[in-house]
Amino acid sequence: MTTADCFVCTKHRERGAMLPGGPVGEDRFVVVSHMPAAPSRHGGGSAYLGHLFVEPWRHAPGMGDLTEDEARSVGLWCARASRALRDVAGAEHVYAAVIGDAVPHLHVHLTARYPGTPRDYWWQRVEEWRGAPRGDEAAVVDFVARLRAYLDASSEANGRDR
Repeated sequence: MTTADCFVCTKHRERGAMLPGGPVGEDRFVVVSHMPAAPSRHGGGSAYLGHLFVEPWRHAPGMGDLTEDEARSVGLWCARASRALRDVAGAEHVYAAVIGDAVPHLHVHLTARYPGTPRDYWWQRVEEWRGAPRGDEAAVVDFVARLRAYLDASSEANGRDR
């Protein structure tokens, strides 16, 4: 697969259309984004609020393909974005998973689990719960802005460059 054929590489090139609200966070190695609102059969679109992706900018199929710098950055952004989901969105737990079956470009899924989520919906079914926080594209854009503001403030407080 070439980067021209890769969905994630295309998403990175076409940021505006494919990153609702822009990046949650980014540095020279990694971008963090939110799952876009998917069209529903009832019209409009909806997304689970709190499903993020941590992806290297460079096309790398899996963890073992990352450079040392990329690997450090992926780990740091997973921790930072998880804290943002906890502190801004109220997640009681954040799941992290790398599957890689459908898209051969590393993308770590970070999925928030919110208080009150029934145990039957934990982990792989968290987004199926009817009480889960969902929103349209405008809600995703707002959610991303709140996460990004938190990350910007925490980066400044810690004297880090993003």
